[in-house]
Amino acid sequence: MRHRDKVIQSLEAVYREAYSAADTAGNEERMGSLDLGFQRDQLILEVLLDVRDALADPPGKKDSDPSLLDRAKAVRKFTKLGR
Repeated sequence: MRHRDKVIQSLEAVYREAYSAADTAGNEERMGSLDLGFQRDQLILEVLLDVRDALADPPGKKDSDPSLLDRAKAVRKFTKLGR
């Protein structure tokens, strides 16, 4: 599993390259679009990483700990905000 920081750094590298190209071309509209897209994608990625971490088996997991299915149900309940 890729470390959280590595995943976010990869996302940032892709956006920096595209932003630099737009800056060199003087395309301010594209730069603004990339900035907004990066912020949106970073937020989505961090939420997905949080879900991944919540579902991952922690080191030293005991049989009495909640199963993957129980944790998935907890995430589902959380995302529905208790509905």
